[in-house]
Amino acid sequence: MIYSLLRRALFTLEAEKAHDFSLSALSFLRACGLSGLLADWLVRDPVSVMGLVFPNRVGLAAGLDKNGAHIDALAALGFGHIEVGTVTPRPQPGNPKPRLFRLPEAHAIINRMGFNNLGVEALLHNIRQADFPKKGGILGVNIGKNADTPIEKAADDYVACLKKVYAAASYVTLNISSPNTKNLRDLQQDAALDDLLVRVKAEQTMLAEQQGRYVPLALKIAPDLDDAQITVIADAVRRHRMDGVIATNTTTSRVGVEKLPHGDEAGGLSGAPEFRLATTTLGKLAHALRNEVPLIGVGGIMKGEDARAKIAAGASLVQLYTGFIYHGPKLVHEVAASVSGGGGQVAAVTDTHADAPR
Repeated sequence: MIYSLLRRALFTLEAEKAHDFSLSALSFLRACGLSGLLADWLVRDPVSVMGLVFPNRVGLAAGLDKNGAHIDALAALGFGHIEVGTVTPRPQPGNPKPRLFRLPEAHAIINRMGFNNLGVEALLHNIRQADFPKKGGILGVNIGKNADTPIEKAADDYVACLKKVYAAASYVTLNISSPNTKNLRDLQQDAALDDLLVRVKAEQTMLAEQQGRYVPLALKIAPDLDDAQITVIADAVRRHRMDGVIATNTTTSRVGVEKLPHGDEAGGLSGAPEFRLATTTLGKLAHALRNEVPLIGVGGIMKGEDARAKIAAGASLVQLYTGFIYHGPKLVHEVAASVSGGGGQVAAVTDTHADAPR
């Protein structure tokens, strides 16, 4: 009820301003010890994925907290993990505004943000200030390339970011699937993908030896892939021994929103209209991988039933983004309880969540 009232007010603001205001408000509530006004529970249902033990199966997808400035406030809402970024080696402003559009009739968002972020050094500063990772919280860092880096040198940016964030991350995600950076999705093609994965896996091996700690690598893919492309990606993921795949990013499809206000805006579509496409891609990838590599299901989760469908299609974990915008913290609890293997144990975040700030 509280969030539905807040959302009504927030949706009177321009979308990007509402986004920034909401994150600042969450951090303010957390600083005042008032996070419990929005959420005061955690579903405990530990699951081991990529060699990490997640307290439950639901996480926050990358893109909401690009600079890692609100990690503790978001962790207090009951997420089993938080993924920050996408971060690039150097700061960049992203695409011109306006670049974020709500489609409330469809419970959807279109964005063409373009990896706007303050750069990897600013992200690392914010991570160091956060309690969540210090207390064992699982923090993913999503990395990408700068817009002005030629696509043939993209691997340099991913390696540079990986070097920087390795020690601070629980796992690292390679974002090669955003539709909002020119030619980025070309990295999903066979030769380019092979080159990228060879480089980052070699760097991961060296960093693991140097630091005495293995940090898993995941690949985030697009939903707009045909069967042949899915097979190519699955073969590359197995061949290069990637630790996980996140399926999927936003879609360039406009099926279901063609006639809505802002439905023709350029960018990536997320939310309810993406659910079927993202889940189908997830299922095809799971089949191609033959359960050899764990999957994280993202795209269009608006209720517990949607998350269960992702698990049934082959996901071990799920992540929220647009559904969280529309339904708020209650969705975190609903989804975590819905996909809990044994019903889960509900506990007060502030008392028993070792991963959450106190």
